[in-house]
Amino acid sequence: MPVFVFDDKCFMTLKTSTHEKLVLKGIISELRKVCSKVLCHAQQFGYSSDDLFAMHLAMEEALVNAVKHGNKRDMNKNIAIEYDVTPEKIDVSVTDQGHGFNPDNVEDPRCGDNIYKTGGRGVLLMKSYMDEVEYNETGNSVHMVKFNSKLAR
Repeated sequence: MPVFVFDDKCFMTLKTSTHEKLVLKGIISELRKVCSKVLCHAQQFGYSSDDLFAMHLAMEEALVNAVKHGNKRDMNKNIAIEYDVTPEKIDVSVTDQGHGFNPDNVEDPRCGDNIYKTGGRGVLLMKSYMDEVEYNETGNSVHMVKFNSKLAR
């Protein structure tokens, strides 16, 4: 299997599962380190490159949306990230301290004038690449699941 390097090298011992809950300031570079950590664990569990790409894209979107839209780039607000990585699935939640939104009210970026807008595709991308995506009632927390495509469900 090819080595998948994200930021630094993956120097983690293989376990049957990995769980972590972190609360960090909304600094994109720090949040991306968590994304890299999740992907390294997933790689060690043998997830396909397609699964890793999907998870990477969805996590990046969730983290950027939390900082940009949720916390309005307020560096005094935190982002909570909780994840579980097992050989069967990657389970990630991203929660910001914003007022939330209703994901059902997000306009489809594939329709009308939305096609020409430079933003507004994050929710669609997360729903397209993940197996499960759900938001809390407030709309300030997204929970995503990606099943290991190499395993039959």
